Amino acid sequence: HDKMKKEEFYFLSRDNETRIHAVKWTPDTKPVCIVQIVHGMAEYVERYERLAGLLTDNGILVTGENHLGHGKSLGADGCKGYFCRQDPATVAVRDVHRLKKTIQQQYPGIPYLILGHSMGSFILRNYLCRYGTGIDGAIIMGTGMQPEAVVKLAKAIAKVQGVLCGQKHVSRLLDRLAFGSYEKPFRDGVGQMDWLSGDQDEVRKYLDDPLCGFPFTVNGFATLFELIGRLYDPSCTEKLPKDLPVLFVAGDQDPVGDCGKAVRRVADKYKGCGMEHVECVLYPGMRHEILNENGREKVEQDILSWIQRTVGCSLGQSKI
Repeated sequence: HDKMKKEEFYFLSRDNETRIHAVKWTPDTKPVCIVQIVHGMAEYVERYERLAGLLTDNGILVTGENHLGHGKSLGADGCKGYFCRQDPATVAVRDVHRLKKTIQQQYPGIPYLILGHSMGSFILRNYLCRYGTGIDGAIIMGTGMQPEAVVKLAKAIAKVQGVLCGQKHVSRLLDRLAFGSYEKPFRDGVGQMDWLSGDQDEVRKYLDDPLCGFPFTVNGFATLFELIGRLYDPSCTEKLPKDLPVLFVAGDQDPVGDCGKAVRRVADKYKGCGMEHVECVLYPGMRHEILNENGREKVEQDILSWIQRTVGCSLGQSKI
């Protein structure tokens, strides 16, 4: 992608001590819009460079930060999968917002969209309740609705383990509770993490990447389950901007979304509270990482054309 310029930069996290590492992929023309990527758990934003290449080819600026405990956004002791001491769920959302404000100052008046995958979809759904009126569209990818009882149990375990073992303890128990059953349906792949994708090369790449698949600390899991738990609060749903265009995308074999059922439930919840522009697309046969799946070109094109449609409207043009 000769048209794309990649820049890395840092800004101070809302935890007021850690430097957040961020990336910006810029097209060679004035951007038609901006897409900010909110990555998932135990991965990092540079994994979205292939999508960034397609988007920048179409005049779209792409940016994203690595959340606390991910990529190069690590604290002084380099602990992966640890966010911060004080209210990490809020800090994660506010770090996304701090990047958004930074980029928006550089490109005032340009339509701004946010895409969140997996844990990033939970961060984004919290973001929409808090700052949703400030953006022009949201793409919610690989999301789900973990049962409230499981969320409460996990939060309780995290609390106890935090006291007994410390916040940086790596919790196998919480890992099993969160992902224990995900592997079961898939017996055709690399042998671990096959729930991510049917493309074995992509799964191997994930397994071989030291910046991916590291186990979360107690603090990391507490953050994840707090983010999910807050989405059950009715006041959060009430605050969603009714005119915000939202696209839900997921694989219909993705265990995080209960094979599409949980994704539809969230989309229906959004429609049910009066949101007028909610679309939901489930991809047959695809697992969790639809951007790293066999047939991902279709997903990329769908995302691109949804962005173009959405931004076309917000630029005052008629619907394409």
